Amino acid sequence: MPEGGAPPADAYGQAKRCLEIIAAALAAAGAAAEHVVRTRTFLLDAADWEEVGRAHGELFREVRPASTMIVVSALLDPRWLVEIEADALLPE
Repeated sequence: MPEGGAPPADAYGQAKRCLEIIAAALAAAGAAAEHVVRTRTFLLDAADWEEVGRAHGELFREVRPASTMIVVSALLDPRWLVEIEADALLPE
């Protein structure tokens, strides 16, 4: 989070923030959401899957990358409920 701020309190807000970070990293590499081929989402609570999936769909609705959600027992920063990774094929 910018300036060490707290993450959003809910899984949807956290997923949106993760996806903003991904979009910025893609842009810095000369790519965009349509270049993402796979995402992996790590959740602390399986009950959050719909809200996280809604945020994921807002960015990747037309792209439809291969996607996996995994429930884990903890993340490195205990304030976070969700972590998202993305793999992209960069344009030539």
